[in-house]
Amino acid sequence: MTSTSTVPYGSWPSPISPEALVAGVVSLSGLRTRAGTLYWLEGRPEEGGRTVLVAFEAGIRRDLTPAPFNVRSRVHEYGGGAFTATDRGLFFVNFTDQDLYRIDTDGDIQRLTDSGAGVRFADFVLDPARNRLITVVEAHHPDREPDNCLGAIDLDNGVLTTLAGGHDFYASPRLSPDGGRLAFVAWDHPNMPWDGTMLNIADIGADGGLTRVHTIAGGAAESVQQPLWQTDEALLFLSDLNGFWNLYRFDAGGTYCVLEDGAEYAGPPWMFDSRSMALVDVDHVIVLRQGDGGEEPVLLNTRTSLGTSLSGASASHWLSYGSPVVHDGDLCFVGTSPDRTPAIASMSLRTGTTGVLRTAGGPEIPDDCLSAAEAVTFPTRDGARAHAYFYPPVNDGLEAPAGERPPLLVLSHGGPTAATDPGLSLGIQFYTSRGWAVLDVNYRGSSGYGRAYRKALDGHWGILDVTDCEDGVRYLVSNGRVDGSRIAIRGGSAGGYTTLAALTTTSTFRAGASHYGIGDLTALASDTHKFESRYLDGLLGEEAALVDRSPIHHLDRFNCPVIFFQGSEDRVVPPNQSQAMAEALRHKGIPVAYLEFAGEGHGFRDADNIIRTIQSEYAFFSRVFHIEPADALPALVIDNEEKLASQ
Repeated sequence: MTSTSTVPYGSWPSPISPEALVAGVVSLSGLRTRAGTLYWLEGRPEEGGRTVLVAFEAGIRRDLTPAPFNVRSRVHEYGGGAFTATDRGLFFVNFTDQDLYRIDTDGDIQRLTDSGAGVRFADFVLDPARNRLITVVEAHHPDREPDNCLGAIDLDNGVLTTLAGGHDFYASPRLSPDGGRLAFVAWDHPNMPWDGTMLNIADIGADGGLTRVHTIAGGAAESVQQPLWQTDEALLFLSDLNGFWNLYRFDAGGTYCVLEDGAEYAGPPWMFDSRSMALVDVDHVIVLRQGDGGEEPVLLNTRTSLGTSLSGASASHWLSYGSPVVHDGDLCFVGTSPDRTPAIASMSLRTGTTGVLRTAGGPEIPDDCLSAAEAVTFPTRDGARAHAYFYPPVNDGLEAPAGERPPLLVLSHGGPTAATDPGLSLGIQFYTSRGWAVLDVNYRGSSGYGRAYRKALDGHWGILDVTDCEDGVRYLVSNGRVDGSRIAIRGGSAGGYTTLAALTTTSTFRAGASHYGIGDLTALASDTHKFESRYLDGLLGEEAALVDRSPIHHLDRFNCPVIFFQGSEDRVVPPNQSQAMAEALRHKGIPVAYLEFAGEGHGFRDADNIIRTIQSEYAFFSRVFHIEPADALPALVIDNEEKLASQ
C-alpha cells in the first residue's frame, strides 16, 4: 500500500523538473517523403533553438544540415515551408541570410541564391521541365511594407523571376502532375487567410510565364487552403464555404463538396505548408476530422464520397496526425497523444498497425503523476457556450489538507485565431504535478468549431475572449474544483493581450504572466509585420477600440501583479510593448517582474531561456499566492515586491 503525505496544493514535489522540459527534447515538423526516404525538421533547444533537416531511411536517422545552418523561413515571420525534397536535390532556407541552399546526393551543401537580407522564400514546388523551383517570395523595403509574389528560381544560376504579383499575399503554389498548370492561393488586406482567400489556376506558357489565370473558388468571405492535385485534371482543396473546412474537388465537371460535414478538416494556416490531408491514389485521400477528443484520420474516396475511419484500436492513442504523408504504404505523421511527447509515427494502411520512428524526447511521466485533459463546455454570460480542457492536480502519494481547493492557472492561447488541444504538454504537467489545476481555454474566436465560432470574436477581441476565460473560472469554482481566491492567467502573443485585458477589466484573476503580449494596440498597428498589420481591423471592428481596449490606457483598473517575458528580436510583437507595460505598472506601484532574452524572437527556442521562463513564472505565482515551492528556484527580482505582503 502506498503511503500518502499531506502537502498544500502548489507545494507538491514533482518528478518533472524545469530542466526536464528541454533536456533531450526536440520539436518535430514538416514531414515529407521522397524516393523511399522520409524527411522532417527538428527544432533543438539544446542547440540554441537551431532547426535541423533530418533524413530517415532503412531505419537510420541522419542530420543533413550541420551547424551553423538553421532551416527556417521568415516569410510572414512565422515561416513554414522552409524545405522541399526533389529528384534534383534537397532545397532549404537558411535562417541567417534567408537564402536558398541545395543538398546534393553526396550531402554537399551549396548556396543557390544570393538575394540580400531583404528577400525571403518559402513554400516550394519543383518545376522539372523548366529546371526551376516555384516559390512564395517576400521582398522587404526600408520605406514601405514588403511585396509578396510568386517567383521562380533557376536551379542552374539562382536567378529569380516573378511569376505572379498584385495581391498582398500568396501561398501554396502547386504544379499539376503534367507540369502544365499551377494552382495557388492569394488574398488581400484586410483579410487573414482564414477570413477569405482565392484559389487560382493558371496555365504555364511556352516562356514559363502564367497565362489564363482564373479563380475557381474562394472570395472575401470564404477561406480556401491546401490545394492538392489528384490528377492532371482534378484538384482537391479545403474550403469553409459551408461553415466548416471541408474537402472539395474541382475537375472537368465543376466544383463540388466531396463530403459535407459539420466538422473541421483543417486549422488556420498560420504557417506555410500546413497540411491536414495526404494523397493515397487517384481516387483516395486521407483527411483529418477534428473533434474535442482530437483528430480522426479518414480514408475518403473522392469519387463516391465514402469515408472509412482509420482510428482503430491500434491507433486510438494518437490525438493528432500533423504533416501527414503516405510513405511506402504507410501513413506517416507527427503524432501527439495524451501521455507521451510528440513523435514521428507510422500507421500501415493495410493492417492498421502503428510504430514510432522518432520521439520528441522528454521525461517519462509516471501514470500516477499524469493529469489527463477533461474536455469541458461551459455556459457564457451572454447565453452562448465556450470550450476548454481542464487538468486537475495529480501526484500519487500526495494529497492536500482537507477542505483545500487548488490554485488555478488559466491559459489563453495565441492567435487569437488558433486553438489548444488535449495532447500532452510538459508545461501543463509541470504545474499539475505541483498541485495546480490548469484550464486551457478555447474561447470564441478559436478554430476547430466552425467558421461561426471562429468569427464570433470579430469586433469583440479583448471582450469575449476575456469573459469566456472568466466564465470558465466561474464554472469550475461553482463546481468546487478550484480555489476562487487563487486564480492566475497566462498567455503568449495575442494570448498575452487577453491576459493583460483580463487583468484590466476583471477582478477574477489575482496574478498574470504575459509572454510577448500586447499592451498598446495603437502601437502594435503601426509596428507589427505586414501579415498581421490589418488583423486588428476585423478583431476590433472600429478605430476607437485601439485606445478603448488597450490595457496601457486603463492602468487605473490594474491592481494585481504581473510578470513579463519578451524576446529582444521579436518582430511580431516588438519589445516596446512589454517594456512600456512593465514600466507603467512599476511606476504605479504594482508588483512586476520583467525578463527579456537577447536574440529571441516571437517565442523562445533556446533551452536556457525556456528553463528560466518556467522557473521564473512558477516562482512569481508562488510568491503572489504565498505558496512555498518544493523546488530550489533561482533569484527573481520583483519590483514593488513589498506590496505582495498585503495581497
